Amino acid sequence: MKYTIQKLTAALLITLTLTACGGGSTNYPGPPLLVTDDGISTISSVNLNYAIALLPLEGLNAYESSSLKYMREEEKLAQNVYSQLNNTWGAQTRVFGNVSQSEASHTEAIRQLLVRYSLTDPAANLAEGVFENQTLQQLYATLIQQGNVSYVDALKVACAIEEIDILDLQNALVNVDNQDIRIVYDNLTKGSRNHLRSFVNALSMIGVTYAPQYLTTAAYNAIITTPIERGN
Repeated sequence: MKYTIQKLTAALLITLTLTACGGGSTNYPGPPLLVTDDGISTISSVNLNYAIALLPLEGLNAYESSSLKYMREEEKLAQNVYSQLNNTWGAQTRVFGNVSQSEASHTEAIRQLLVRYSLTDPAANLAEGVFENQTLQQLYATLIQQGNVSYVDALKVACAIEEIDILDLQNALVNVDNQDIRIVYDNLTKGSRNHLRSFVNALSMIGVTYAPQYLTTAAYNAIITTPIERGN
């Protein structure tokens, strides 16, 4: 019920603002998620700020606070791993470099929410490959080690990261009802599905069939057999 009321209130606020600005859609800069034809999915700070500016600043429960801090570092992990894999395998593919740049916008989107809610940023001033959360620190080391073995292993590591992101974001969305957080998490989930498609396609191009490591086969197939998702 709370989620429904918030959604209706947000829609009403946006409608009233557009009416006050002339009633047209020319003020709308575009969706928060910008997607290329090959699935690279970037969060636009300008568009995201527009999307959440009209939403009320709601109270945070303990779960929402911890979720934002964790997701800030999890998205940083993705960006950092892809950056390192691009240093190693960038001569063979542009996908690591392209997705690394995209992931920088993902972790920045979470940072914007931390600022909005006056929460401490766990990733502030941390160097690449350094994390406050020790579980993520250990995961980073493991993924880098695996990704340095071969180009195929690097692509499989990337797929695993996107699977983990999808599951963590989906689980978070079950417990988060603040509309601004849901907008960001929804778009990040969509972006992770697109990036999973991109990495699986890169494997397919060299004759490797990927098997999911974290998602169920049914959930994985539902993603891979459907087209790239666009922002809305």
